[in-house]
Formats: sequence, structure tokens, C-alpha cells
Amino acid sequence: MFLFTKAVAVMKAAVVSLAVSMAPPAGPVTLTLPEPDGPYAVGTVAMRLVDRSRPDPLVRSKPYRELMVSLWYPAKNTGRAPAPHMAPLAAADWNRRSAPPMGIPKGTVNWAATATHARPGAPVDGCAGRLPVVLFSSGDGGPRTLGTTLVEDLASRGYLVVTVDHTYEADQVEFPGGRLVRALPLPDKLTPRVLAKLLTQHSKARLADVRFVLGQLKGLGQLRGLGQVGGLGQVGGLRLPEGLRGAADLSRVGVLGQSLGGSVAAQLARDDARVDAGVNLDGAYVGPVAKTGVAKPFLQMAAEAHTRESEPTWKSFWQASRGWKRELRFKGAAHGSFTDLQALLPQIPGETPFGDFVGTIDPQRSLAAQRAYIAAFFDLHLAGKSTRMFDAPDERFPEVSLIP
Repeated sequence: MFLFTKAVAVMKAAVVSLAVSMAPPAGPVTLTLPEPDGPYAVGTVAMRLVDRSRPDPLVRSKPYRELMVSLWYPAKNTGRAPAPHMAPLAAADWNRRSAPPMGIPKGTVNWAATATHARPGAPVDGCAGRLPVVLFSSGDGGPRTLGTTLVEDLASRGYLVVTVDHTYEADQVEFPGGRLVRALPLPDKLTPRVLAKLLTQHSKARLADVRFVLGQLKGLGQLRGLGQVGGLGQVGGLRLPEGLRGAADLSRVGVLGQSLGGSVAAQLARDDARVDAGVNLDGAYVGPVAKTGVAKPFLQMAAEAHTRESEPTWKSFWQASRGWKRELRFKGAAHGSFTDLQALLPQIPGETPFGDFVGTIDPQRSLAAQRAYIAAFFDLHLAGKSTRMFDAPDERFPEVSLIP
């Protein structure tokens, strides 16, 4: 079971009984993700990275930290089949363990059949030029796949986006060779104190993970620094996509995260000189950054009920931050609206109250607005492209308020 916030953790417990009582439809349904809006086709490649400089922070008996990441980038259009949203073993485990606590009985959805719009290993489209880099981190316990809708869109607009699975925290991580690693069991009693301690531990581990991944990008194209390269489930395939060597412009780096990933985005922006700008998708702040804020461009995007008065760390972070800053609130959005659940859950038949997770906002309008504002932010601060989207409310997106 993955966690987004304290409130969602409580909601998950509440819907377990509903999941047990619901009968799945006659056959599993197949879900789709919205197409990216940018001018480029998208390619992707998955990598196994090993950090031998530290023991695993969550399983101390393991002498190194092992991660799975995916790179998403503008690509030449090829006839290859698109990559799956979830790798096979991960999809099967999601079906058995992650979906039921959300009120989705096992077998309701063919999770392995959902496709992305990215072609595995497709050549980089050289017309995009050098690619600004954006690191993505999902909500606490969430796999890296839950940001695909936003990540693919950034890649289609000319960015190299790196998504990171945080092993032993993410619900499930599939490694090459058909090996699945599940999250460590949660404590029996998730009291506020226990949850705060857990989130602090995960935050520290994630921060070290993303700093390590960012460092590895320096050697992009040098196989010996990057571990195994290839599609999920493949042990071999140690060839990078054509044109990926040297494509990353590490003088322009952003970080994007949902929930705990948003907090880590802020902490990384504060601590790491390599990072230029960051975006927090509805995440409370954990750790020192909650009080220190940041001095770099930063964007907060909030669900309707998430305000600086209802979330003290947002207020302290906002008051302490001294760089360019904006806050957007999405009317009718819930915490999970800033994940792929926004696109996927409304497609599932039945009477499960998915609004608890993704709100009442129209899914297509929610995702269109998120994509537009995130792209405009990174275009402004990483690519030097002017925009007026943050000067006043945009009439195209009346659901979005600019909070002073």
C-alpha cells in the first residue's frame, strides 16, 4: 500500500471493506493514458543503477543501494510498440496488492495492458537540441510509473526527464531478470508520530537517491558508470539509444515531485547547487526545508483543500522562500489528481468513490492545466522562454487560481 498523505492513508483503510464486497466486471478493462501535447515523439529507456558508496538506508544489511530509473526524451518516430505503463511483474503485483486498498478488486483492470506513448530505445530527435534535465519523484510509496502522464508530456516538449523508483519504499520495483522487490511492511499502527518518523526516513533516503542519480547523468553514455541499461525484464541490451550520449544539458536542471516527492524536490533545490528550479505537486514539506524555504524558482500546485492555513509547513515554507515563487490551487482536485490516477481511475466501471482520490475536477481539464503550467514553469526557468501564465489567472483554465 503506498501513501500520499496522512489523509489518504486513512482513506485507504476506509475503502478496504468496499473492495472486498465489490464484484469485478465480467472481464478486466484496459485503461489508456492521454497523449502528450508537445511537438516531439517520445522515447524511453530503463536503467538499473547501483550506488556502492552507501549501504541501503532502508535495509541496512544490504551493503549497497540499488535503484531503477527511466529516462524519457524527445525521439524520432519509430514503428516500435510503445512501452508498457507498468512492467509485467510490477503490474501483476499492483493488481494483487496496490489496487484493492483503493477499492479496485483484483482482476478488475488489466494493468499490464496500459501503454505509454514512448517507444523503448527510440533514437533521440536531434532537432530538439541539448535537453534540459528534470528529475521526477513520486509520492511516498508510489512507483515511478505514477508520474508518466506529466513526464511524457515534458519529454515531448524537449526535456530529458528521469523518473526514480525508491527501492523498499515504492510498492513494487521490477529489476532486470524478472526480479521484483516489494516495499517494506508498514507499521501496524500508523499514528501521526509513527508516520512522521517514517516520512522523515523516506525523505532522507530519497534525497540521497536523487543526488546519486543526478551525479550518474554526468556519465550518460559511459556504460560502466550507469549499471545495466535496457528494457525492464532484460538482463542484456547494454546499448543506449542513438543520440542519447551527450544529449543532457546538466547546466539546466529542474526537479518535479508529487507529495513526498514534492518535498524532496524542494530540499534538493535548497541543498544542491546543480538544481535550478523545482515544482511541488501538493506535498507537505518534511525536513529542514519546511522552515528554511528555498531561494530558487519554485512552484507549488495544490488540491482544493490544501491551503497554507490547513498545512502549516506550506505556510512556513512560503514565508521563508526568497526566490521566484508561485502557488496554484486546482478547484475540485484531490491529492491523487497530481498522479496518473487522475487519468486512470475515472475509466474504471463501478461505484467505488474514486473522488476521494482524484476529486471532482474534470480529468482532462485537470491534466491539461497541470501540463501547461509545469511546462511553462520549466520553459521559463530552464529554457529562458517568456510566459505570462503566472502573471494573472489564465482564462483557458478557470479551475486554477493563482494564490498570492
